[in-house]
Amino acid sequence: MEIEGRDFMNTPPLKTVRFGGNVVATLAKFKQGDTSDYELLKHQLADPDIKDAQIINWLQEFRNCVTQLSKDHEQLIYVALRLPWLGRSPAVVEEYLSFLSNLVSAQTVYLRACLKMVVSNFKPKRVKICEGGVDISDSDDDDENLPRSFDQCHQALQLIGRYVPSTSCFLMPILIDNFPFVQKSSRTLECYVHNLLRVAVYIPSLRRDVLELIISRMLKLDVSAPRGEIEEVEENTVQQELKGEQEEEGLFDMDEDVCSVKSSPAGTNVMVHPVAERLDTLMVVLLAFIKDMCHVNGCLDVERTKDLYKDLVCVFDKLILPTHASCHVQYALFYLCSFRLALAEAFLEHLWRLLQSPSHPAVLRQSAAGYMGSFLARANFLTVRACLDLLVPWLHLYIDSQDSGSRAYCDITLHGPFYNACQAVFYTLIFRHRSILEGNMKKGLAYLQSLNLERIVMCQLNPLKVCLPAVTNMFAAITRKYQLVFFPFDPYVLKRSSKLIEPLYQVWEEPADTEVDTCSDADEDDFLRGETPETKGVMGMTPGSYESHLHSPSSVGSPPISFLQRPF
Repeated sequence: MEIEGRDFMNTPPLKTVRFGGNVVATLAKFKQGDTSDYELLKHQLADPDIKDAQIINWLQEFRNCVTQLSKDHEQLIYVALRLPWLGRSPAVVEEYLSFLSNLVSAQTVYLRACLKMVVSNFKPKRVKICEGGVDISDSDDDDENLPRSFDQCHQALQLIGRYVPSTSCFLMPILIDNFPFVQKSSRTLECYVHNLLRVAVYIPSLRRDVLELIISRMLKLDVSAPRGEIEEVEENTVQQELKGEQEEEGLFDMDEDVCSVKSSPAGTNVMVHPVAERLDTLMVVLLAFIKDMCHVNGCLDVERTKDLYKDLVCVFDKLILPTHASCHVQYALFYLCSFRLALAEAFLEHLWRLLQSPSHPAVLRQSAAGYMGSFLARANFLTVRACLDLLVPWLHLYIDSQDSGSRAYCDITLHGPFYNACQAVFYTLIFRHRSILEGNMKKGLAYLQSLNLERIVMCQLNPLKVCLPAVTNMFAAITRKYQLVFFPFDPYVLKRSSKLIEPLYQVWEEPADTEVDTCSDADEDDFLRGETPETKGVMGMTPGSYESHLHSPSSVGSPPISFLQRPF
């Protein structure tokens, strides 16, 4: 039947084979207690083989009596909302969208039902698969019509929002309820998160809530896949592949059918670790959204970027900062700050305010210090002097306030933020001293001397005992047990999304012989694995003076903590 190009607003319904009366007559009989045609109508609407012309015919009749479709007819409406309209002909889509707009305009009681119908289609349809008696059903990843179906869903959602201005108030709980379990396939999660971010574009009032929802789910993935575990799985896969290649080359006399190595995606952009693969997929989507929102025709839009920064910082404070052992999600803010130096400086200033504010819990202040030092050390788009000029004077002021008091002794509980700020300074200098000294060695050394680091390390609070790595393995074990600090910008190990992070990232470089020797050759990025390198010297102190200070009477206090577990 030819249906293309019809004017659906002004043409009569097409004639189709059907049973029972029209919708108006059916509703009248239902009101009088006769439900036979009403049940027949529901049955015909639920027919899985329903044709385009039939759908159009029914929807036009519904639109003609939409004011009669009260709460008493909700079962019928729910069946109508489940009509298979997505991916159908343009005529069906157009008629269905008209039906939705008429329905929510005349009967707002069905607004939630309409929103739920649209949002339920933000994920690929579930395909039932059973292997060996086990249900492993998941999404239909091969549906080529998904992009078009998603476009039509967003068209419907925008149309509903146009007719019902309060749509955004009802939408967010539905978006939360429909979020797939994080154990679902990468494709299912990718589709849903992508569609949520599309909603955030045309309903900007929901953007912060949408980002909060997405990042909260991503953090669950992040903390359940430790960096070391990801690296171990990836390395083991590489070793298995190498072994398999050797066997294929005949280096081992084994029957190929008896001993075979499962093909794996090592060496590709696919993560072998299943949780890491899902997280990597979502990071790619989130970083792409951040880039697109901040740029117009390839140029940075400052106002849009500032607005997105404000939203992300709020989500950072609420979710990321208090989360221990997050390895990758925080890079969303790291990536955004790389677009403009003023953003990076604003982020550091924000962390600084958190660090020095006594109204915030000590654990958050310590976490802020960790982020501050790690961000300074790792972001190669930053200069470090401005932040050191904030941190170091604060340390001196803190020492001034404690030196004459009764609490002027080494105690993590009393002085946690101070020790974390010290750690941030030490960590920053370890990674970034070259940028201070290069160009003009004399001026660089003069600047470092002006920081008066010796006073900090020699004060009665004894930060060396807490911060420096020349401590016994037992102390390191105590640190790991209580997980007192971490650094959020440690090396990024997700494959696809790392392409956006690596150009912005400062890796650990072994110092030359002529520079301050902070780590042995074997240590390199032991910094990055939370291990304790051997310390051969401390800037401004000799090894002997360090040892004497470490065992001095003022060093007696709480057990030391290692600050070598970092978030970046």
